[in-house]
Amino acid sequence: MPRDYYEVLGVPRDADEATIKKSFRRLARELHPDVNAHDPDAEDKFKEAAEAYEVLSDATRRQTYDAYGHDGLKSGGFSPNFEGFGSISDLF
Repeated sequence: MPRDYYEVLGVPRDADEATIKKSFRRLARELHPDVNAHDPDAEDKFKEAAEAYEVLSDATRRQTYDAYGHDGLKSGGFSPNFEGFGSISDLF
């Protein structure tokens, strides 16, 4: 399971847009693969931070993430539940 985006960026859940941007820029400088050629995980860490910033910097996606977590982003905030349905023959 992916890490919490707020944890990745090191910001509180009530952080404003400027704080999120500042934290991402700091991390981007630290984690960029070109700067950390000696760290084999640098690229993955950088991508994780970029993904976190992409979500938290977009007000709509952030709201969905806050409400539903990572699963909400995958399904657009809507999770269909078809468990109550049987087969098509139940309709006839």
